[in-house]
Amino acid sequence: MIFSSAVFLLLFLPIVFVGNLFTGRFSNFFLLLASLLFYAWGEPYLVLLLIFSILLNWSVGLGLTKTKGKARNILLISGIVCDLGILCFYKFTATAMPVGLSFFTFQALSYIIDIYKGNTKASRNPVNTGLYISFFPQLIAGPIVRYRDINRQIESRSIKLNDVSDGFKRFIYGLGKKVLIADVLGSCADHIYAFDITTLDTKTAWIGALTFTLQIYYDFSGYSDMAVGLGKMFGFTIPENFSYPYLSRSISEFWRRWHISLGSWFREYVYIPLGGSRKGTARTCINLLLVFILTGLWHGADLSFVIWGLFHCSFIIFEKLGLKKLLDRSKIISVVYTFFIVIMGWVMFRARDTLSGLAYISRMVLPGNNPEMALWKYMDKKTVFVFICALLGMGIIKALTPGKLKKLWDGSVIEALYCVCILLLCLASIAADTYNPFIYFQF
Repeated sequence: MIFSSAVFLLLFLPIVFVGNLFTGRFSNFFLLLASLLFYAWGEPYLVLLLIFSILLNWSVGLGLTKTKGKARNILLISGIVCDLGILCFYKFTATAMPVGLSFFTFQALSYIIDIYKGNTKASRNPVNTGLYISFFPQLIAGPIVRYRDINRQIESRSIKLNDVSDGFKRFIYGLGKKVLIADVLGSCADHIYAFDITTLDTKTAWIGALTFTLQIYYDFSGYSDMAVGLGKMFGFTIPENFSYPYLSRSISEFWRRWHISLGSWFREYVYIPLGGSRKGTARTCINLLLVFILTGLWHGADLSFVIWGLFHCSFIIFEKLGLKKLLDRSKIISVVYTFFIVIMGWVMFRARDTLSGLAYISRMVLPGNNPEMALWKYMDKKTVFVFICALLGMGIIKALTPGKLKKLWDGSVIEALYCVCILLLCLASIAADTYNPFIYFQF
């Protein structure tokens, strides 16, 4: 089940939201059942894998509170090996990857690691642990939440009218990002990437790269917005996952703004334990290389994902070695530089394989023209309009809008009417279009 489906919007969400209001102290149990149903809707038998992960990590968490010394170390290692073993099996050997596996596996890992380190206490209630790992708003594509940041809300929370209102508004904005922007641009990007690479000209290659760059941002940040909004509607505060990353002034800054929860996870559980930046420049570079190799592999087993990770890592290292000082001299140049590097990286990310990605980039950087590749063949007026709106909406409008105007807009009747229009347009689009899943569901 996906957020941008009629089943979720018109059936699942209303029933679960209203039902949760009447469950009282059984709210966690009700939401856990709803979350398992949400997952089972698309993965009927693989929900057993999710249940196994819940029981495994709940048991390991309890065991860590009762054991000491070597037995405790062995228990933690066993839990990590089991979690990563399941993830690696499906990612590197299976033909079909269970949706959301990487996300809920990383949440499970952070749960047992934090218990081992003493950063949080294990839950004695399997329902609470199950809800943490499987809560449906962020089950499939994050954000990745740490148990210590949400355990109190799981144990006790209240639903306030203002939070429900803000959550519903945030959900609509995210839905609009997905349905009205990402899906339209994705259709154009898919059309262009499907062309024989030898027929592409420079203009078409750039349009394909730009439309995918915007698609993946609006697709993923739209999901995150919906997750944050749904969390508020049920009394939870889910952390932000994006902060206008395409306005970053360096690749280092980009990774502090893009998929924030994943970057935080790798920083806390991999980069810092390896020594972070505390052991000299050479060791810092090695640590960064390892983190970005793992980041690439987290996204997929194909070599192109590893190259994508190393591509970003190389520029972060260059920035640490002095490039950042040059970038700081000009805001415009630094933003353009970062956006250009990110676009090139997304080409490798989107391509079928490494060679296809390199061939596509060559079409972008080597001048070429094909009179038969007319713009109208892959971009109609609607797509051009959405493309322009997407460029303005990735942070430009927010940066140019005066603070007083923002205050007048937030919570106003005009904003409410705007949200209603967005919702109606989304529902009309969903009724007319075919199934179009979120990009990050495959991870």
